[in-house]
Amino acid sequence: METDHDNQWIRVNWQGYLTADSIQEGAKAYTAALAKAGFSCVLNDTRAVRGPWDHSMDWVINEWAPNAAAAGMRYFALISTPETLADGSAANFYAQLKAFHAEVFDNTEEAEQWLRRVCPPEK
Repeated sequence: METDHDNQWIRVNWQGYLTADSIQEGAKAYTAALAKAGFSCVLNDTRAVRGPWDHSMDWVINEWAPNAAAAGMRYFALISTPETLADGSAANFYAQLKAFHAEVFDNTEEAEQWLRRVCPPEK
């Protein structure tokens, strides 16, 4: 996790197999960083994730997402690798999410361009 002050968003890079505990710990940590920085955007990279994370979808959608929105989250760029189990989870997340606006991308450049358009840094 990195606080990107130039772009005014939080960068998150998930790796490996995600457990329910690692998802909750990581998501809570970057939500706290978002609130502390006063930002409203996250660049969430899941390309290095192995396997699905549907086991945590109920928590992500019903607990974390509303709390993240309350902490200031407005825009969420999720980078995923197409046609993987993790991408299936990303699609499931995107289909169910209502707390803030999210888009799914397959590369960093498009995700960053979208965030810069919807969430330009304040000067």
